[in-house]
Amino acid sequence: MASLGRLVPRRRSATARSVLAGEASAQAARDTSLEAAEAAAVEEAEKAPEAEAFPVAGDEYAAAFFDLDNTVMQGAALFHFGRGLYKREFFRRRELARFAWQQAWFRIAGVEDPEHMQDARDSALSIVKGHRVAELMSIGEDIYDEYMAERIWPGTRALAQAHLDAGQRVWLVTAAPVETATIIARRLGLTGALGTVAESVGGVYTGKLVGEPLHGPAKAEAVRALAAAEGLDLSRCAAYSDSHNDIPMLSLVGHPYAINPDAKLRRYARERDWRLRDYRTGRKAVKVGIPAAAGVGALAGGTAAAIALHRRRH
Repeated sequence: MASLGRLVPRRRSATARSVLAGEASAQAARDTSLEAAEAAAVEEAEKAPEAEAFPVAGDEYAAAFFDLDNTVMQGAALFHFGRGLYKREFFRRRELARFAWQQAWFRIAGVEDPEHMQDARDSALSIVKGHRVAELMSIGEDIYDEYMAERIWPGTRALAQAHLDAGQRVWLVTAAPVETATIIARRLGLTGALGTVAESVGGVYTGKLVGEPLHGPAKAEAVRALAAAEGLDLSRCAAYSDSHNDIPMLSLVGHPYAINPDAKLRRYARERDWRLRDYRTGRKAVKVGIPAAAGVGALAGGTAAAIALHRRRH
């Protein structure tokens, strides 16, 4: 994804690293989204060369940003990706046990612990070093089918679809590798994904990151950079997350939502009258919906779909 001819200086302030990570992620997301759009246009033209193209009605200045782990998908994407690589003998049993411990911590704590997440990413970087980006992308497609597809929260997916149906763009925003996030976004029919950018030279991973993991403030920087490049009005955008670590991202937009929130985010959201939804239990949410900019019809359809899918799941 991010092919750099030079190494990124190691000593940078935390803010500078967040900005660098966010800008790199936004650029990678836009590049991937453009490639996908061009490919889709070519495919559509080949299928129906005489068909007329009609513009999609919607708010061109609004978009929705969804955190991935425990918001859109149960568990951590990086762990599931690690399981798939282990199955393909990319690393040894001892390293799988390490991934398993990190996933167990994530599921028990229900929050993103920076130290454990950093440990998981360091493990992943050492594993993919020297491998080609194209190879990992191809494997990632199979891993999604094997481990991730069945772990998508139906309710959150329905909310994302409601934004799409309203003519809005929808992006995943995650600390997972941008390649993995892009695969998930494409499989869910979303616009694209912002994720952690691993440095590559000549299409081969170097084992280093561009900036830092897309976590906490870096996510906000990525959303801000993408919004500026895409001409979005953040006051008309929505963001969804389960973690208090994403408060910087949620605070950027005019319509923040807490999905499957940890205790800190739940408290923070209630204090500010943010909408909440919890798909982990049968508890009713304080509020649920999508921004008024998306339209009343989409709101009703999205909420109904979320309830129906949630009941079917449980």
